[in-house]
Amino acid sequence: MALAQIRTYTEEDYYNLPEDIRAELVNGQLYYMAAPSRIHQKILNFLNTEINLYIRSKKGSCEVYPAPFAVRLFADDDKTVVEPDISVICDLDKLTDRGCTGAPDWVIEIVSPSTSSHDYVRKLNLYMDAGVREYWIVDPQKTSVYVYHLEETKFETAAYTFRDRIKANIYDDLWIDFHGFEG
Repeated sequence: MALAQIRTYTEEDYYNLPEDIRAELVNGQLYYMAAPSRIHQKILNFLNTEINLYIRSKKGSCEVYPAPFAVRLFADDDKTVVEPDISVICDLDKLTDRGCTGAPDWVIEIVSPSTSSHDYVRKLNLYMDAGVREYWIVDPQKTSVYVYHLEETKFETAAYTFRDRIKANIYDDLWIDFHGFEG
């Protein structure tokens, strides 16, 4: 009796998806994404604005990209392309016409109920393996923020709430005050 074959997709398949389809490619498997909620977009806009204002005020060279923005985490792997909610890239040589090739310095994912295991487990491990220096998981339902900061080969973790001021570890003096976020 023959076993069902699981199709393995590549970056080419990912880029050939119709424009109205949102998906991520992880280890050759496509994961389709629903449209984000209003609160998701409100948090994304708040964080994107805070980070951009900080970089601009410091005349920094890092660039911030909100989703949809394709990130090929590993230059030699055409079977993994993710779309973090926010990507901060400081090595501008990683930027291409299609997005980013290589690990961003900072990635933020805003959890929705349908993506929680994807963000908390699968992507956490992918980002750690790729060398993302900082990974935030923002959970609107729990009003929590988990900050993972890469120390050598593993993430150090800290937990916060939407009542806290949170330090971005990739910068010396960037604090994001979630009191400023009106949910």
